[in-house]
Amino acid sequence: MANNQPRRAAVLGGNRIPFMRQFGPYAEASNQDMFTAALDGLIARYNLGGKHIDEVAGGAVIKHSRDYNLIRESVLGSALAPTTSAYDLQQACGTGLEAALLVSNKIKLGQIESGIAGGVDTASDAPITVSEKLRTKLLRANRAKGAVNQLKAIAAIRPTDLGIAFPGNAEPRTGLSMGDHMAITAKKWGISREAQDELTVKSHQNMARAYDEGFHDDLMTSFMGQSRDQNLRADSSMEKLAKLKPVFGKGDDATMTAGNSTPLSDGASTVLLGSEEWAAEQGLTPLAWFVDGQSAAVDYVHGAEGLLMAPAYAIPRMLERNGLTLQDFDYYEIHEAFASTVLSTLKAWEDESWCREKLGRDALGSIDRDKLNVNGSSLAAGHPFAATGGRITAALAKMLHAKGPGSRGLISICAAGGQGVVAILEGA
Repeated sequence: MANNQPRRAAVLGGNRIPFMRQFGPYAEASNQDMFTAALDGLIARYNLGGKHIDEVAGGAVIKHSRDYNLIRESVLGSALAPTTSAYDLQQACGTGLEAALLVSNKIKLGQIESGIAGGVDTASDAPITVSEKLRTKLLRANRAKGAVNQLKAIAAIRPTDLGIAFPGNAEPRTGLSMGDHMAITAKKWGISREAQDELTVKSHQNMARAYDEGFHDDLMTSFMGQSRDQNLRADSSMEKLAKLKPVFGKGDDATMTAGNSTPLSDGASTVLLGSEEWAAEQGLTPLAWFVDGQSAAVDYVHGAEGLLMAPAYAIPRMLERNGLTLQDFDYYEIHEAFASTVLSTLKAWEDESWCREKLGRDALGSIDRDKLNVNGSSLAAGHPFAATGGRITAALAKMLHAKGPGSRGLISICAAGGQGVVAILEGA
């Protein structure tokens, strides 16, 4: 009988392309273009050209119908051996981290020895479709047998049927955008404009310092002439952010601006994972161990919970399973979909009443803010939805390796649909 004891899964490295704003330098790049570029950068860095990897898992939130096999097609267009299998998955903004969790779990179970996880998203090359009425009538015309019947079906199309449907970021069940949902949550938790702008300035300053220190040099490869995240503002300040008008929420007390909210972005990221044995065979050094992961969801439609608050529930479950407290970490990577998302989550964990009512436990307490997003996060880098998990996982693994064996990092990513994906990494 085979040995079914789980083994460790190592994070061996990562690569991404710089993230660009919607309709910026990547306006005409496809998801496949970007993911293949991120993949080939990883392959070149870790000498994987022509080699077989057991599987590549990843996905995109915004996809054309032609991208039904996006990740496999990207693999076939890359320098990996064509025997490398691949598949798509999608869990909104949690896609990249969920892919890493899935690949690491397969490595732990001995089902595979190596894998690449990642994600890609374009907010520019959006899959525009025709109106639902026009689509239905065109399909009817296509099914019709004979020229006469086809002409009759086409003649049924009316000028009012004509129209183009753009993908939106509104939640289908509420009609509210993610920003509008977050504005409600921010108001509920009393998150001030000043606190959001402070966190935003810190994110830009931290990422600018990381660039200056060369932190990103072995985490990123250039694409289409771009070598730096477009959203980064090294000169960001409270004074500049204070001049921006609110774009989400209503009334004089609205606090969320284009500055303290992450813009729509284009980009791709990848993470290389493997067993200890496979890493040794390749001459690769483990940076961190992928210890555990957890997903959760909240009822933001009928319940009173905010759309982006699922990580507040997922983290306690994962900590309890691993016998850890919220304070047992050297680094915290909390995805900055909005500055208010981070601050609302932290405030919930500190709130005795909320923790007792929602989690059935004592408050998790506070974290050391100096350990939060220390090399910047989404507010500065941008947020191509499915690519964020790969960016964070690779960067955190590098930080933990520098910190030393046994160091710990916590990842928290909120996602559309009231979902969240979180994970624990440990320095190797």
